[in-house]
Amino acid sequence: MSDFWKITGAIMLPNIGGVVNGHLTRKNLNPWYKSLKFPSYRPPNWIFPPMWSSLYSGMGYASYLVWRDGGGFSGDAQLPLAAYGAQLALNWAWTPIFFGQHNIKGGLINIIALTVTAATCGALFYKVNKVAGYLFIPYIAWLSFATFLNYDIYRLNCLETKEETKTENPTKDK
Repeated sequence: MSDFWKITGAIMLPNIGGVVNGHLTRKNLNPWYKSLKFPSYRPPNWIFPPMWSSLYSGMGYASYLVWRDGGGFSGDAQLPLAAYGAQLALNWAWTPIFFGQHNIKGGLINIIALTVTAATCGALFYKVNKVAGYLFIPYIAWLSFATFLNYDIYRLNCLETKEETKTENPTKDK
């Protein structure tokens, strides 16, 4: 198999999950997502598909570089590629949790684990191929931003709602 097809497969793999999750996201934009409270810094919805496509493509190419330079699935690339698979699974799980289940807190827990796992993966990739490690920097930066966004959506829609309920219906101390 030529390098072209190996690279293409590596780039397509993470994007497949992105396409599937994109459909799930679009199904839940109205009315659920649009009814949420958001922080002022939330980007417009149209920015997410091109952002994720470029990030998925970068991480896919990085995985190819590590696979190529680290001896495939049985060489030095074994642990970095396992970390890659773990972070990709967490990445793909976020949308069904947040959008599919409307579970903002579960999404927050997931994205925190994802960000830590992706940072670990990037560091492991760097040890095998420096370019592959560098390709994870924009991804980790975006995940960090998305983690803060998810937290603020949780704070505005779950924590503040609980505080408002406590204020409106205080329980009497006995």
